[in-house]
Amino acid sequence: MLITRTIVFAMMCLLSPLAGAHPHSFIDIDSSLVIQKQQLVGVRMVWEMDELTSAALLLDAAMAKDSPLVWQSMADELMENTRNQLYFSYMKLNDKPVQLAEKADNYSLSRHGNKAVFTFVLPLVNPIPLKNNTITLSTYEQSYYVDMRYPSEKSIHLTDDIAAICSVKLTTPKPDASLMAYARSLDKNDSPGEDMMLGSKFAQTVTLKCH
Repeated sequence: MLITRTIVFAMMCLLSPLAGAHPHSFIDIDSSLVIQKQQLVGVRMVWEMDELTSAALLLDAAMAKDSPLVWQSMADELMENTRNQLYFSYMKLNDKPVQLAEKADNYSLSRHGNKAVFTFVLPLVNPIPLKNNTITLSTYEQSYYVDMRYPSEKSIHLTDDIAAICSVKLTTPKPDASLMAYARSLDKNDSPGEDMMLGSKFAQTVTLKCH
C-alpha cells in the first residue's frame, strides 16, 4: 500500500476514538500558483486540518507555551512525512506525469483558531511554460483515511496577469453508490485493498488551461 496507516497517524496526529466510515480526518486545501516569467515553478499549498486532527499538535504547542522551537520541530516532522509521500500530490502536463522536486520550500505550521495550518511550496523539478499547455493537479491520501479537498474553486488562486491567459477548473468526482457504501463500511482498523486506490476515486482535480 502506498501510504501506510502508521505514516498517516504520525503525520496527522489523529486522535479520534470513534469507529466509522472513511474518511476520519479532513483537510481543506488552498493553493496559489508560483509563476516566474510565465512558467509554473511551484504551487503554494495551505492545508487547514479539522479541529480533531489538529488537537494533538495544538496541545503539544500549548504545553510548550507556544515555543517557536516546538512549532518548528512539528513543522519539520510534518514536512518530512509529507515529502516522503510525494506531498500527496500528483501533477500532469498534457496528461504526462510531472516530476516534483524532492525538497519543498518555505514551510511552516501555524494556528488558525482551533485548527492547525500547514503551509509549504510544492516544488517542480523543471519549470513548465504556461502557453498552450494544460496542467492538472490532484492531492489526496490514497487510503482515503484523510479527505483532502478544496472547499471551492475560489480556493485556487491566479494572479491577474495569469488569469488573463489561463483558466482554472475544479472537478469533484461523483463516486457510484457501491463505492460510497464500501468507504462507509471501513472503520479505523480497516484498510482498502491495495488495488483499490480508494483515495484517487474521491480526489478532486484542478485543471489549469492556458492559451
